[in-house]
Amino acid sequence: MAATMSRRGRIHTVVALTAVMAGVSLTMAPAGNADQATPQHDARAVASTPPMGWNTWNTFGCDVNEDLIRQMADSLVDSGMTSAGYRYVVIDDCWFDPERDAQGNLRAAPDRFPHGIKALADYVHAKGLRLGIYQVPTEKTCAQRGGAYPGETGSRGHEVQDARTFASWGIDYLKYDWCSPEGSLEDQKAAFTTMRDALEATGRPIVYSINPNSYHDDKNGASYDWGHIADMWRTTEDIKPVWNTGHHNAYPMGVVNIVDINRHLADQAGPGHWNDPDMLEVGVYDVEGFKGLTDTEARAHFSLWAMMAAPLIAGNDVRAMPEKIRAILTNREVIAIDQDPLGIQGKPVRSKGGREVWVKPLSNGDRAVLLFNRTKSPKTISASLREAGMDDGTYRARNLWTREETSVSSTISADVPAHGVALFRVGPTE
Repeated sequence: MAATMSRRGRIHTVVALTAVMAGVSLTMAPAGNADQATPQHDARAVASTPPMGWNTWNTFGCDVNEDLIRQMADSLVDSGMTSAGYRYVVIDDCWFDPERDAQGNLRAAPDRFPHGIKALADYVHAKGLRLGIYQVPTEKTCAQRGGAYPGETGSRGHEVQDARTFASWGIDYLKYDWCSPEGSLEDQKAAFTTMRDALEATGRPIVYSINPNSYHDDKNGASYDWGHIADMWRTTEDIKPVWNTGHHNAYPMGVVNIVDINRHLADQAGPGHWNDPDMLEVGVYDVEGFKGLTDTEARAHFSLWAMMAAPLIAGNDVRAMPEKIRAILTNREVIAIDQDPLGIQGKPVRSKGGREVWVKPLSNGDRAVLLFNRTKSPKTISASLREAGMDDGTYRARNLWTREETSVSSTISADVPAHGVALFRVGPTE
């Protein structure tokens, strides 16, 4: 069997499988040869549903080391986040030695990762988790460009070499961040494709997560469909733990600012290729003057990401996670909406006066229905079954946050707090 197949071949295989599960008939191009499995995971399953995990950046920024990563891996398992689906532990910027070695190879900063990345990957894998790492397609990483970290260790001109290094270390996920004001959309497409090809040539299944937006004034990359190049791609500038900054794809972004960009891109998402509205800010506090989301806003944030079939990459300090935050991040019924194998990104079907109704079809025929209150005061919001795409009849409607289940025959209604949501799974009464 061939060791690799093209990224599009992987996507076609996954889409065809999920379509069969959902009872949908599709005619697809041939998928090519199947991938060879590894002890960590099977290449055919890479990003078949939105990746779930944890990333260092939102809480720790450049302050990363191997003890932190080991502790977070331990805490993901002990907290129940791993059993809820969080698998990837991603080391963001500032993990590397500011200088490549004499052969031009990347190496871990010896004071931060004295045992090296391979040993850390082995530790993470032994926990049943997968390790991710950060790089850029230009000369300088974000921290280097901003002066927070020395050196120029970007992958430009080293793509094949770096991809082989990552594969030899046992890396399972690459966050590849443009993070430069320079370059056109065509430049970005060429650079991201070069690393895609280099990763595929290694034969190792590695989730490829790209960001064409950070630091970049030309936001054409936000609306471009990167599905033929990457498994997931950022659609906005960086998120912060705040509800609304008033920005339209300019740094920093709040939850609703990101929703207003990502909501229009639903048609380009699906199994193996996901819009990425950035990482979760649930449980992240006191960052760059932003105090953090309220519990109500955090539930809304998590629910909206689930409705948008977004990758769920947490960024809080899992070691010191309050129970209320753990309960949000491990709500398996909400996670099931995000991870539904049909892979449809939900859309708003009605938006008026700050009150919105979102619908997401699910693989078993159910519908996820979100009642979203963007206003500053409580509102009663209702949705008809017709709006949810359902025929006349009697259905069960389960509120996925209160876990209350009711019978509905015409409308779904709830009193929704300010900046809050009510999220229902609606299906047959049997």
